[in-house]
Amino acid sequence: MRDAATVPAPEGRPRRTTRRFPLLTKDTARPEGGGRAAPGDAPAPARQWPVLVVLSAVALGLLLTALDAFRYGSLLIGAALLTGAAMRWILPSVGMLAVRSRFTDIVTYGILGLAIVLLALMAQPKPWLQIPFLKDTLHFTVTK
Repeated sequence: MRDAATVPAPEGRPRRTTRRFPLLTKDTARPEGGGRAAPGDAPAPARQWPVLVVLSAVALGLLLTALDAFRYGSLLIGAALLTGAAMRWILPSVGMLAVRSRFTDIVTYGILGLAIVLLALMAQPKPWLQIPFLKDTLHFTVTK
């Protein structure tokens, strides 16, 4: 059944178009800055070095976390995401590190990286960062 707004007029064209997306996408635009980070004749890993830097740092952070160095591993993961945000902001082409628009990528990588770093700094036992009002907030939300 067709949408009432797209029923053809006598000329054969739809009366008006809708804002609904078509079922099949024919083409998508590459994100701004999503081109190769190195010349086309460079080997594949060299063309995608920004995303490889971020993924390598995250993998090393996960390894440190698995080897019982939770705080250092988490800090490395957060720092890798913040590095990804900085590269997305500074570099004109970052290859597959570009997922959406430049602004969206920077904000997403930045917020996630900052949140992971802050959580790693506040991790128990012996947190490196103590935020006084958080303890009071937790106390008032958990107690009867």
